[in-house]
Amino acid sequence: MRFLELLAPARNADIGIAAIRCGADAVYMAGPSFGARQAAGNSMEDVGKVCEEARRFGARVFLTLNTILFDEEIEEAHSILQEAKRIGVDAVIAQDPVVWTLSEIPVHASTQCAVRTPGKARMYESLGASRIVLEREMSLEQIRAVREAVRCELEFFVHGALCVCYSGQCYLSESLTGRSANRGSCAQACRSLYDLVDEKGRTLVKDKALLSLKDYNLLGRLEDLADAGICSFKIEGRLKNITYVRNVVRAYSQALDALVESHPDKYRRVSSGKVSGGFRPDLGKTFNRDYTELFLDGKRGRWSSMDAPKSMGEEIGTVESIEYGRKGETIVTVRLAGQGTTLSNGDGFSFCAKGRSGIIGFRGDVCQGRRIFCKDVPGLHRGAKLFRNLDSAFEKETSVNLPQRLIPVRTCLTITGAAGGWTIAATARSEDGRTVSCEIASDAPAASNTQRMEGMFRSQLGKVSDCFSFILEDIVVRTDGGSLPLVSASVLNGLRRDLAGKLSSFPCNSIPLAGRKQTETSPADISIPYNEINDGERRLDGDLSYKANVANRKTEELYRRMGASTVDPAYEISHEKGAELMRTRYCIRYELGLCPVHQGAEHSGKLYLTNNGRRFALGFDCAKCEMTVKEAES
Repeated sequence: MRFLELLAPARNADIGIAAIRCGADAVYMAGPSFGARQAAGNSMEDVGKVCEEARRFGARVFLTLNTILFDEEIEEAHSILQEAKRIGVDAVIAQDPVVWTLSEIPVHASTQCAVRTPGKARMYESLGASRIVLEREMSLEQIRAVREAVRCELEFFVHGALCVCYSGQCYLSESLTGRSANRGSCAQACRSLYDLVDEKGRTLVKDKALLSLKDYNLLGRLEDLADAGICSFKIEGRLKNITYVRNVVRAYSQALDALVESHPDKYRRVSSGKVSGGFRPDLGKTFNRDYTELFLDGKRGRWSSMDAPKSMGEEIGTVESIEYGRKGETIVTVRLAGQGTTLSNGDGFSFCAKGRSGIIGFRGDVCQGRRIFCKDVPGLHRGAKLFRNLDSAFEKETSVNLPQRLIPVRTCLTITGAAGGWTIAATARSEDGRTVSCEIASDAPAASNTQRMEGMFRSQLGKVSDCFSFILEDIVVRTDGGSLPLVSASVLNGLRRDLAGKLSSFPCNSIPLAGRKQTETSPADISIPYNEINDGERRLDGDLSYKANVANRKTEELYRRMGASTVDPAYEISHEKGAELMRTRYCIRYELGLCPVHQGAEHSGKLYLTNNGRRFALGFDCAKCEMTVKEAES
């Protein structure tokens, strides 16, 4: 039996709790510092609240502590890790190897560790990683190769925004703005607008988000990933709102449930509780830049969202006319794309204007049938394709029509005694294996209608209390003539609530998490695949380049004990001249039909990206089918 986990993002405690209630088996969130998303920090008290909710269902909470750490920050990081252990955090997600030396709870190797090869996976497993979060740009074949190389758990992103660069090795934001992705303050340079210029100075493309990718959506590929060895399916989005998280979690939870139901002897969910009812999830309703499966099948495709680096939303129709009302309001009439499309007050709309780059958005103050009443919208024109990127009716639905997560509990009653002296004993066993008992005495008379009384027992002891859904499986009657006591519904409800209270006093039984792997070898015995760590940037055997992201003395010492002869400081410290700022599977030449290998195009010569006076040289490593970005020499 293999256990599968749906892992959801949480910007704050409310979103974390909502994710669990919508079906997440685990939640990842930041503490007060070092969480790789500066805008998504939380107090440890709030992390503790999510831990409490998770315990009800055997779900887990992972703390993100995945920035690179400077020397003066290690003591604070250690304190956060100690507090995480105290409040019951299940694991920490880390990039900097120093965290493995500080943590007393399991450590997962973050996607920022840029693990996409068996050699690098073995290195992190040797360090002590109980789980490795793989790069998003991998194929199923590459995932299988890593699975065969290590024994630790493997996690893979299945939904959300995609970094164009290999994770943890993007330095473009730092180069442009001084805001480091490895320090949690990425300026999202990949979503900025660039011109593409050739070596003769000709502008081939102007004002396009040439490095922006579509969003990941592997909803239909969960079984393929599970077969390849993935146990945890991760949703991106620690900066997303609660509607996004509820919607995406519900959609993927339903898909995982279907996978488990189709293979009951092979898979099961790692936490407990059945989620039912509530809103109907729709991945087209929440933030996306259109969707892609990227390189999962080992094939290159069109992955760019260069025309729409923000969320366009769902296409709803075409602008038919634009008029102006007496009060100065703009009245837009739309030819709707589908018969079932309805517009609601407060909907958000977007379009691409003629001769202008990027997306323009506006809010529909009042929507009546096909007409949208709004403020003046510069650039909106007749014939424009109109999209809805905020569906106010759906937003409301996801906030009021919530699903319910309940743990099935099977109950057995044993009734003994006679009129005036009954004993009603109840035993309850939850889905996760908790067993409790309660017993009440009653001096009630015997019921004149035994069949009706039995129905009362089954009805009142087959309801919901707290997070438990009770099912009365059996009634054992040891009385004269099979008589039953005439007890009230309130007595039986009280018995059910007592059982629920006793069950709640124990944490849900969890499937054991892979513990902190204590290697039998010392760091000096670990063989480092230097070319894997540096991703081809090895200059001399035993040297580590800036791509190892070493920012503190303890991590440098750790690598040296492993045998590294030289360790270069992280780019954030050295700002190494001529450094490769980005390496990616994505290729601008391919996206534009200029690839000489796959598309038979003529060689375009040297190409450059320009942005606000800055010039970056594009490189094309056709042997690896990868593109690089470096600051161009002046």
